[in-house]
Amino acid sequence: MTTAQGLQLVAALLSVILLTVLVLRVKIHPFLAILCASIFLTVAGRVPVTQAAASFSTGVGATLSQVAVVLGLGAILGQMLAASGGAETIAATLLQRFGEKNLSWAMLLLGFVVGMPVFFEVGLVLLIPIALTVAHRSRRAPIAVALPMLAGLSIVHGLIPPHPAALLAMTIYHADIGRGILYGLLIALPAAVLAGPIYTLLIGRTPVMQRLSTDLLVEEIEGEGRRPGILLASSITLFPVILILIGSLADKLTRLGSPVNTGLHAIGVPWVALLIAVLWSFYALHRTRGITLARMEELSQQSLAPMAGFIVILGAAGGYCRILQDSGIAQTIVSAALRAHLPLILLAWLIAAGIRLATGSATISMITSASITTAAIGTTVVPHPELLAIASGAGSLIFSHVNDGGFWMIKGFLKLSLKETFATWSVMETILSIAGLVLALLLSAILPA
Repeated sequence: MTTAQGLQLVAALLSVILLTVLVLRVKIHPFLAILCASIFLTVAGRVPVTQAAASFSTGVGATLSQVAVVLGLGAILGQMLAASGGAETIAATLLQRFGEKNLSWAMLLLGFVVGMPVFFEVGLVLLIPIALTVAHRSRRAPIAVALPMLAGLSIVHGLIPPHPAALLAMTIYHADIGRGILYGLLIALPAAVLAGPIYTLLIGRTPVMQRLSTDLLVEEIEGEGRRPGILLASSITLFPVILILIGSLADKLTRLGSPVNTGLHAIGVPWVALLIAVLWSFYALHRTRGITLARMEELSQQSLAPMAGFIVILGAAGGYCRILQDSGIAQTIVSAALRAHLPLILLAWLIAAGIRLATGSATISMITSASITTAAIGTTVVPHPELLAIASGAGSLIFSHVNDGGFWMIKGFLKLSLKETFATWSVMETILSIAGLVLALLLSAILPA
């Protein structure tokens, strides 16, 4: 390694440390912290200012062009699912079918199903009231009920499109979205079982898992009509994934270039699939709750407002990653890592895990890992790029701690101490991450090259 390359590595490391300190200690908003880290990287890495500015703008545009619309539609869909009572319908049906003895499995499936179309924060706010209500009625500790649900919610957020970061990682790796969803499900399900029901059982006798709580949040449902039935509620939740899968199979189901083929490809575009699901949720909300179009517009506006901050953070992260890539710093990092002859799946996971621990952001770590690993691949054809995206997603879930907003949300909603949050939520996330890596490596060995 040359002196210049060594300085590049030091600059990259210091920029990550600066980002962490600004967010964790100085309490600067992550958007501003990323901008400061990008400027520091430009100066310390001796990147020409004009090149860095162009790279940052390109990165912001490329990132937001992929996920901004998806992010907005996902927020609206989550709001409609809550307001219609669809989430409660799904929860009640699962609990009725599984019974109290299999409560952990019901909550795991609930997190999986509801987590498919909504973002983690939206799904968390949506499902926590249900978990607390179930805990109260079954006389169990809130964390004992919620942990399996959180495992399902978290794993689909990190591994399975159309979640923005997972979708963007698939795009960066030039992976097939349909196969990415299929492989993601094959890996996410057993990982969530390990981190959810099985881990909950293993720590079931600890004090935190035995402590009851009477503090309940109440889910506010719009309108005065009946709740949607299970088929209607499930259709709202699963529409995007089903449509994307259909789009990915269009060439196998229909003749290339035919109107039907073109139509199937169109509805399989993630933002189109989400738009169809949102419009369908409007119908369900009007039919079951009698909500007017004017009120639906208000609900949509309410759901979009909190997403503004996330969108600018996501765009800034894309700009920061593009500077890493265009300056050659990413290639230097990759070259240093490749000298250890690491498999690409392990490399993608390690990069994501390191950045996750440093910054607390699963999104930033996933996108950065994908960008850096893609630089290592270059023009080389990779047999299963979907598994690289999954590895980046799995690494981005490792050990959530105090620099992660989700950590504080879990602590506050479930009335946990710091120690209890580490012992439950943080360990659960780590199990998800390591299991995702191991299963991705196993699947890569099984699938034909």
